[in-house]
Amino acid sequence: MNLRSISTASLSIFAVSSFLWLPTVSLSQAKATTQQPSRLHSPGSAAISPDGKTVAWTLRQREGSTLHLTDLANPDPAKEKLITPSGATNCSNSDPVWSPDAATLAFTSTCTGDKEKPGQEQIFLWSAATGEIKQLTHLVGNIEQAAWSPDGKSLAFLFVENATRSAGALDAMKPWAGVIGEDGVEIQRVYGMNVEHSSGDFLTPSDLHVYEFAFAPNSKQISFIAANPPGENNWWVAKLYATGIIGRITYSGSVPSYGFGLDKPKAILDPQTTSSALHGLQIAVPRWSPDGKRIALIGGLMSDQGSTGGDVWVVDADGKSAPFDITPNIDGTPVYEAWIDDNTIGMVEDRRGHIVLPDYNVATRSLAPNSTFDMGEVSLSGGPIKDAISFTPYGQFALIQSSLTHAPEVYAGELDKLQQLTHLNDGLKPESKTESIEWDNEGFHVQGWLTYPKNYDPSKKYPLIVSVHGGPSASIGPRWGMGDNWADAGYFEFQPNPRGSFGQGEAFTKANIKDFGYGDLRDILKGMDAIEAKVSIDKTREGLTGWSYGGFMTMFAVTQTHRFRAAVAGAGISDWLSYYGENSIDQWMIPFFGAGVYDDPAVYAKSSAITFIKQAKTPMLIIVGDRDGECPAPQSFEMWHALRDLGVKTQLVVYPNEGHGFRDPAHIKDRNDRILKWFNENMPEKQ
Repeated sequence: MNLRSISTASLSIFAVSSFLWLPTVSLSQAKATTQQPSRLHSPGSAAISPDGKTVAWTLRQREGSTLHLTDLANPDPAKEKLITPSGATNCSNSDPVWSPDAATLAFTSTCTGDKEKPGQEQIFLWSAATGEIKQLTHLVGNIEQAAWSPDGKSLAFLFVENATRSAGALDAMKPWAGVIGEDGVEIQRVYGMNVEHSSGDFLTPSDLHVYEFAFAPNSKQISFIAANPPGENNWWVAKLYATGIIGRITYSGSVPSYGFGLDKPKAILDPQTTSSALHGLQIAVPRWSPDGKRIALIGGLMSDQGSTGGDVWVVDADGKSAPFDITPNIDGTPVYEAWIDDNTIGMVEDRRGHIVLPDYNVATRSLAPNSTFDMGEVSLSGGPIKDAISFTPYGQFALIQSSLTHAPEVYAGELDKLQQLTHLNDGLKPESKTESIEWDNEGFHVQGWLTYPKNYDPSKKYPLIVSVHGGPSASIGPRWGMGDNWADAGYFEFQPNPRGSFGQGEAFTKANIKDFGYGDLRDILKGMDAIEAKVSIDKTREGLTGWSYGGFMTMFAVTQTHRFRAAVAGAGISDWLSYYGENSIDQWMIPFFGAGVYDDPAVYAKSSAITFIKQAKTPMLIIVGDRDGECPAPQSFEMWHALRDLGVKTQLVVYPNEGHGFRDPAHIKDRNDRILKWFNENMPEKQ
């Protein structure tokens, strides 16, 4: 990704606040986050100032997070600045974003001193010239993804007024009450603030739920991806809009107030009606070209908002022409993109476990010569969206990087000369060995990860846990601590990226449409064959687990094969037909099944564990949160009830006030302890 000539106007929409995305994690991911809190220090976000002199970064602490400033020319930890309003502690400062002139750093903070609303985030501004910190917003609700306008006069962000929960389907749903679908619907909109006057207004209407947005280079327009409420359900049918924003001053008596007027939004692209190959797919990450004439975005088959992947598409900003794909037949999955100039787009690409940064020519729709930079088997974070990175117009970057062998640290500089700014985890060494493995199956070349037991002795036989990721449109990448818990317990762990995953192009991601549980399961079983031929596995002690889509795969797989001796299904789906009418996100199913359940029930029944339940013999632990909107608890009840009725050993554990992504540390620990205990008891070592 050669971003050495990117314009400042384009820059302002990339160096934005950190976005906490909680994916549908596998067991090992959930466990790795809680395994060694006293030893592993986790930076949360990183933003480099546009002049390339200073990196702002955050460090997650037990009480919240702290905000640090590091001089790139002299990254001495002793000279770091700690930024917090009024020197407050026991609160959280996060999500740094620099103004285009590098004079001001905006960040979110709970350090407001407001005893009536403890924990309410507000946006603060830090002056590089004076060190002064002032509070910009005085709002009540949820604030996400702040971004500066290119002229530096305004700051905008996603805002849910009077929010009772985080926007999206991962958080615990509100208890059902009132008129369903009408009462208490919370709508996320774009809110704009004039920095000089510290006042603002909504920039998008109240009848559209906004997921992402970006300023136009002239600062007079924004583009945004939105759908009718409820937002949890309709991201899969969201459209790309653009609207003009006009600053205005109003008066209350003699007191001026600066707000915004806005034009009626214009739909630039509707994936449901386009005649292009983008028809029926999802869109994310809108980005304006430097001349303001075109908008780039990620378009593809995506099963979760925030888990972004597809091809890079371009559409005229006036919406008068059809969108076109500039990365057709690409071997990997672009997840993030940036305009370098008016005819070149750089991107972050997931390619079989590697992070690759190529540039593409928009006119020729082809790879720019000598532009690809392979970062290797690493994981990136630090920006507002999955795999987002912060950079300057001069080709300097700031990011958080980790790998199988190196714990997360903040890095900055030119890509081929990145320097490690922090040394938060010096001395930490991997507790287990993990390696990438690849195999062929039915014309596909598949990739996954294998973690070895601690102190592996090839003369001994070891049990194997297969952990299937959520999604299915997602992927497992290399990360610090991967598989440590299973390794500690004496297990191999296999984490495959079967067909349906990101990392090998759109054709691979689409390969399990109308085929859930069949081709993807065969890929996994073939991968197990490859592992058994490579290392010393006890074939009588192979277990299966997963969360969300991985939970479905666990429930379904035991009706198709008796290869697994024990299983743990987290937030799974047992019956696609009943699930369609129970979940809060039914729109996601149409692209994968081709029609609604009432039009084609057979395709849903074909992939339902309940359809084949009498073939299940495997002991299964089932886990779910009682307020899960993505994979509601009745799906787990249905599987548990069926297994119990058939005399198959089973146990159901429901955790109170938990959504699709668990939040309570005590629940997470209890869940992980139960999972390990279940496999130990049901796959005992032969004496």
